[in-house]
Amino acid sequence: MSAISTVANAGGLPSYSQASIVATGSRMIGPDILRSLAILLVMLVHLPLNATPDALVAIREYGWLGVDIFFVLSGYLIGTQLFKEMARTGGVDFRSFYIRRAFRIFPAFFVVLALYALVPMVRDTPTMQPIWKFATFTVNLGFDPREGNAFSQAWTLAVEEQFYLVLPLLVLLLYKRVSAGWVLVLAGMLTLGGIALRYSIWDVQVGGLVAEGQFRPAFATYLRDVYYPTYTRLDGLLFGVVLAAVRFFKPELCKRYLSPKVTLPLGLFFVIGALICFVIRGPLAGQGIFPVFQAQLGAVAGFPLVSIGIALLFCAMLDLEGVLKRWPVPGAALVATLSYSLYLTHKSAFHLMRLLVGEENLQGSVGFVAYLIASFAVAAVLWFLVEQTFLRLRDRLLSPSK
Repeated sequence: MSAISTVANAGGLPSYSQASIVATGSRMIGPDILRSLAILLVMLVHLPLNATPDALVAIREYGWLGVDIFFVLSGYLIGTQLFKEMARTGGVDFRSFYIRRAFRIFPAFFVVLALYALVPMVRDTPTMQPIWKFATFTVNLGFDPREGNAFSQAWTLAVEEQFYLVLPLLVLLLYKRVSAGWVLVLAGMLTLGGIALRYSIWDVQVGGLVAEGQFRPAFATYLRDVYYPTYTRLDGLLFGVVLAAVRFFKPELCKRYLSPKVTLPLGLFFVIGALICFVIRGPLAGQGIFPVFQAQLGAVAGFPLVSIGIALLFCAMLDLEGVLKRWPVPGAALVATLSYSLYLTHKSAFHLMRLLVGEENLQGSVGFVAYLIASFAVAAVLWFLVEQTFLRLRDRLLSPSK
């Protein structure tokens, strides 16, 4: 499978089974490490607190960063695929693009969605959003967790699917019509627009509830109106695409000005700066609420800062691939391969373990290990029976010989 075709596998809190395989047939270590880190952080957020090792409790509060890592990776991978195709053919094969995404995303997703709809026992919480919102990938719009929270992780997949409906057309329209400088200006305008939009929504929808001390309703409103919607969460995808454009179209400038000596410390600076924004809680101090909601500054400006930081760190890892290959992280390739299935099933796997064994028997390290075994076992079954079956079918369908 070529580099271009495998990059097309990326998506969602996404699909990644072989998206980091390059033309030589070897896996790229950097993307595998980040993909593995992202899914493990997301799983940690949903892990019951009584089964979370003490060393991971503090990290658990910031496990939501896994979502932003996924967004940056997906933006980069899909952007690279589209830029390569534009450079090679001068156009975008929309049919091939959307067939690839459909075969990569839909089969496993709709199998899990059907189980949630038809077998209520697998639901991680009793109620969920309307099935049609999941099926149309619009569940993140108007998503009020108080009205149903089962399969809630699907909001990230909805963000990506909406974004990728538009991205190929934008690439086709802007290619060779807009200079690199104007692309950066446009990215900056979208970033500032996102900051302004989140600020106005917080000021109108959330701030009043916080001032009245209604923190739980404020948190739910924040999730519905700021955290979940596509139009407020484009930062990671945007900077992933920008990184792809810079590395593909301006490799010499990237090599000169974005060497690992620059991107590593600068990326850490932005990520740490973003976390500081989230830690400054103001009136929310001591409330113990989801950290991404702990401060207006973080909720408004933290997302672009952390996305820039992740993009810079990813850029460094791509340039340090040779070094990383000499120091591979055990299991990273396996976790990255299973990441999409893990994403879809880990919450229901945790829930079924509680039903089968009893939560009282899943405390401490025993619970931690049991939850991990259950989630990886379920994900492996879904990957083998569904993901791989449809990927092979997709490859036969799109084979040049057909």
